Amino acid sequence: MIKGVVAIVGRPNVGKSTIFNRILGERVSIVEDTPGVTRDRIYGKGTWLTQDFRLIDTGGIQLENQPFQEEIKAQVEIAIEEADVILFVVNGRDGVTGDDEFIARMLRRSGKPVVLAVNKIDDATLQGNIYEFYALGLSEPIAVSGSHGIGIGDVMDALVGAFPEKQQPELEGIRFAIIGRPNVGKSSLVNALLKEERVIVSDIEGTTRDAVDTPFEHDGKQYVVVDTAGIRKRGKVYENIEKYSVLRAMSAIERCDVVLFVIDGESGIREQDKHVAGYAHEAGKPIIIVYNKWDAVEKDEKTMNRVTEQIRAQFVYLSYAPVLFVSAKTHQRVNTLLPMIDDVYHYSQLRIATNVLNEVVMDAQLTTPAPTHNGQRLKILYASQVAVAPPTFVLFVNDPQLLHFSYRRYIENRLREAFGFDGSPIRIIARSKE
Repeated sequence: MIKGVVAIVGRPNVGKSTIFNRILGERVSIVEDTPGVTRDRIYGKGTWLTQDFRLIDTGGIQLENQPFQEEIKAQVEIAIEEADVILFVVNGRDGVTGDDEFIARMLRRSGKPVVLAVNKIDDATLQGNIYEFYALGLSEPIAVSGSHGIGIGDVMDALVGAFPEKQQPELEGIRFAIIGRPNVGKSSLVNALLKEERVIVSDIEGTTRDAVDTPFEHDGKQYVVVDTAGIRKRGKVYENIEKYSVLRAMSAIERCDVVLFVIDGESGIREQDKHVAGYAHEAGKPIIIVYNKWDAVEKDEKTMNRVTEQIRAQFVYLSYAPVLFVSAKTHQRVNTLLPMIDDVYHYSQLRIATNVLNEVVMDAQLTTPAPTHNGQRLKILYASQVAVAPPTFVLFVNDPQLLHFSYRRYIENRLREAFGFDGSPIRIIARSKE
């Protein structure tokens, strides 16, 4: 469960991206000694003391009239709005600058908790440099070195400790999120499902600003639909659509039971579709692919099969996800969505009796033994289901290294043949018999 969202802000070249990568434990953000390299917000997931949180890296703010400054400032403002806690990074070797003071005023106006990290304090001789940063009027400065990892633990403690306690009423029913690029018809689909104009619909990208949970009842069953937000306008500055839509989609995906991944039938599949769908898959959520605006597609009797083949080719990892062709505008096939949501939710929660599971797995192994590798062959000794949502199976084997990807896929296919699991990803873990 995501505890909160952290935005890293600061002027250019103070080491924000280095600290971002240090917290995540990997080189996600571009690091270069040239101011302004990071121009768009970059997202990641961090963990500290069992607490998971989202991390946003931002471009640097400076007062001078530099290229992209208006765009960067607008993006940082949006990042601050999205964040629960701000990590303000300054350069301990430069002292307090006019840009630092400008950013500090922005942060004080935001009213958000701020953790102040004084970076580039690489040894004890520089420790005294942190005291002048008390003048910014923010939290107590923490000496850190992003490049050496010094003080990062103290920063993480402060961040996690500053997360607000979010008390959200738990709504009853199957919770499904509608995700996709801006202007693919998500809000129209919500209204078609609810049979009322509950959500504003417009051709302008970004009409939906926030993710909204809407409970409703259908045929005596309770549901909660989450309509995810698109782009928003900041004066004359539009921030990057692809970067901005991701965080809201992530939040909705993490809180839902089922994902409706919407593709625009008029414009077809875009690269951004793959990013959003990939995150839903990695989160282990059951997925239904909804090809919207089907009424606007010129078609013959072969069009549906042809488009389905294109979807399967572009989203190979979603081979388990059913595809539904709908029109939110004309309500074509919209009535089949809720029964399909029920089905995929059922499969994501399905538990298989251990004896039945082992019969299927052992029969699969006898029918098609694993190939040999360096004279050794994988032997599955026992299987057990250890979790649902997604269904997760542990195979106890003679050597986990011998479970090749192709054989893992073969076992998954045999499980799907036997038990269905339509729309739900399956996770298979190999462990040594010891």
